[in-house]
Amino acid sequence: MQTTTVETAEQLGLTADEFERIKSVLGRTPNFTELSMYSVMWSEHCSYKNSIVWLKTLPRDGNRLLVKAGEENAGLVDIGDGYAVVFKIESHNHPSAIEPFQGAATGVGGIHRDIFTMGARPIATLNSLRFGNIKDKKTQHLVKGVVDGISHYGNCFGVPTVGGEVYFEDCYSTNPLVNAMSVGIVKVGQTVSATSFGEGNPVFIVGSATGKDGIGGASFASADITEESAQDLPAVQVGDPFQEKKLLEACLEIIPTGALVGMQDMGAAGITCSTAEMSAKGEHGMKIQLDKVPTRQENMKGWEMLLSESQERMLIVIKKGREAEVLRIFDKWDLHCVQIGEVTKDPSLKFYMNGELEADLPAESMVLGGGAPQYHRAYVEPTYFEKIKAFNILNVPDVTNLKYTAEKLIQLPNIASKRWVYTQYDSMVGTANASTNSPSDAAIVVIKGTKKALAMTTDCNSRYVYADPQKGGQIAVAEAARNIVCSGGEPVGVTNCLNFGNPYDPEVYYQFVYALKGMGEACRKFDAPVTGGNVSFYNQSPDGPVYPTPTIGMVGVLNFENRMTLDFKNEGDLIYLVGRSYNDINSSEYLHKIIGEEFSPAPHFDLEQEFQLQQAIAKLIKGNLIQSAHDVSEGGLFTTVLESGMHRGLGFEIKTNDHFRKDAYLFGESQSRVVVTVSPADREKFEALLHTLVDASENSVRYEKIGVVKGDSIVVNEQNWGTVNEWKKKYDTAIEQHPEH
Repeated sequence: MQTTTVETAEQLGLTADEFERIKSVLGRTPNFTELSMYSVMWSEHCSYKNSIVWLKTLPRDGNRLLVKAGEENAGLVDIGDGYAVVFKIESHNHPSAIEPFQGAATGVGGIHRDIFTMGARPIATLNSLRFGNIKDKKTQHLVKGVVDGISHYGNCFGVPTVGGEVYFEDCYSTNPLVNAMSVGIVKVGQTVSATSFGEGNPVFIVGSATGKDGIGGASFASADITEESAQDLPAVQVGDPFQEKKLLEACLEIIPTGALVGMQDMGAAGITCSTAEMSAKGEHGMKIQLDKVPTRQENMKGWEMLLSESQERMLIVIKKGREAEVLRIFDKWDLHCVQIGEVTKDPSLKFYMNGELEADLPAESMVLGGGAPQYHRAYVEPTYFEKIKAFNILNVPDVTNLKYTAEKLIQLPNIASKRWVYTQYDSMVGTANASTNSPSDAAIVVIKGTKKALAMTTDCNSRYVYADPQKGGQIAVAEAARNIVCSGGEPVGVTNCLNFGNPYDPEVYYQFVYALKGMGEACRKFDAPVTGGNVSFYNQSPDGPVYPTPTIGMVGVLNFENRMTLDFKNEGDLIYLVGRSYNDINSSEYLHKIIGEEFSPAPHFDLEQEFQLQQAIAKLIKGNLIQSAHDVSEGGLFTTVLESGMHRGLGFEIKTNDHFRKDAYLFGESQSRVVVTVSPADREKFEALLHTLVDASENSVRYEKIGVVKGDSIVVNEQNWGTVNEWKKKYDTAIEQHPEH
């Protein structure tokens, strides 16, 4: 066996202190295979060593939760009628930066495996994407590859892509963010745990053969992106959606047989991670024969098999004596199903190659919450905050040409239609999905066999988080909840994908700490516990870190008859703004992209105000008092009203409020506002209900009538701005000029 030194450890991404810690755990110096295994298991990607102390501060308990965060591969929330929803979001940022098609495709495949390894059938996927300047050739290449990868895998696998978001900011130029979320349904009591126990029970590897793709992928994801990163291409996995579809069906067919003890997908760190995590959870060990692992290449070394992240593989533990029926099922689906070991009472992992002991490690010492290190990193307020504090709205002249500014605004890449992206995704494949023809703030998917539906969304405005990490973290959660409430749903849980720069940079770590504080406060306020997620550090290039981007994936539940959409329905309906307006253009697309001001505070936000607003909107929907609801977000009030009118080609007349600057009123992004439409027949009941919610407090709900749905023209302050369809054409085609699209 090759002896190792501190230099070996450092080459593998471990520190000198961690090397000493490993020697202490083992009571000896690890060999190269063992050290390689620790290098992936103790990487940031697998161990969360620089984040776990703060992740523990997030709310992880709730009446609907069936498992706590971190206990299983994904969150499990009771939605009634004997069903539970399983959901999770994860990143595949570094692989997508190097090989965008496979990086994005395998991100989708991996997150679906997290869902069906628990026994749930995936019914929907969402994504959250961040790229650099859309005019850059490199960005266009990355966008094309990522979108192609997501659509290829999702469409072939047969799960609809129902929602998501796409942003373009210069800071993501080298380091795009590709976050994928999967949502599945399972009957309560029919889930599978990622555990292993029962001495002598056989251990099988099932699915695809193991190759050299993805070796060291977890370590690769735990380092900054540089020009040399392209040399790490073997760290990018290769996916096969048709193989995964067969694996899904085979795994779901085994569960009812009762032959399974536990099942774990092979994602980051492959065989190493799945054997370690299952064994540690079940407080047992395993004896594994690596030479029995089906491989794609000849003469693979033991450490290569242990670190490979080849896709579409599972580790399953079977009750002894039940092997034949399991083999029959996998044979029917034409998939590998090979016994590679057995469960041991001794809680250590022993890996053999052709009869020789290759590695011998305590399972508990390798895993998150076990022996993996946990660090408290230093943090300090970022120096750029001084520039943000210096911003004064009085130094920005109010807008003079409203129409010209509005036209520029709705054609900005972050606001204009992303139709050129989402039309590449199949949003109807494989399921009865009700989100496609009627637009709503959150995607809606019907649960077959019930009257219920799920509302789901991914949200984060990273510029808000950059401006004020704590408030930005609150807003990310609040906007997700607002989108679900505006769609008629009730939030039930959160999964998050925390994308940040290098944690060893105290200013980056400050962003991380305060974003989590804000997220935790908002999750508690909306009773939406965190069910799990993913931390992605090292999203940093020589040019600096990306914006702090704590993406929130949220799921809600609704009775289908309470469903609410965002589109205007009838001429003559009255347009109201529910929520308070402010003289606020902070961190808006208008201020950042049109005025060119990079440093300004986060937009106005008050957690209690937001809570009261969402309660009011929920009451209006349940009382059948509104025809549409659309929250005010990027682009401000005008963009919101325009988006509501475009779907049916309905025009509108609106007026600005003389108590506010025109730019703040129409283009500002102060939070906690929703545009609703009301039938004239319901006006009295609508206003009466809202009137009961108004009191003298700073946080009570305010509302104002701002206009009326009328004809096919847009009229602002009695000026005719042309037809809705003319504006829709500009909105729909603003980004489609770029040649790669």
